[in-house]
Amino acid sequence: MALMDIAVLPLDGKEGSLSSFVAGLQEILARSGCSYRLHDMGTTVEGPVALLFELARQLHDYSFSQGGKRVYTVMKIDDRRDRAVRLGDKTASVKAKRAPTSES
Repeated sequence: MALMDIAVLPLDGKEGSLSSFVAGLQEILARSGCSYRLHDMGTTVEGPVALLFELARQLHDYSFSQGGKRVYTVMKIDDRRDRAVRLGDKTASVKAKRAPTSES
């Protein structure tokens, strides 16, 4: 399994919230069968690397299917093949190594 962090931004000069647009992207992800987690700056998706690249294309194309003329997509893929990596493993590892604080 690999992890992909992706943010898709329509650049059509529209102002205001993108939450409806992001909800459409989340529907595509829900149909993909992959585990994913929305966060404030994008979405992290877990799955086979070939599927992640295909999903990135689908998410990128979604803006154009909604009438967009320009879209900016940023993605990062962590494809680790020496051991299984799952969604949330990285943050859990960091939390386990941190000293307890009053904010934890």
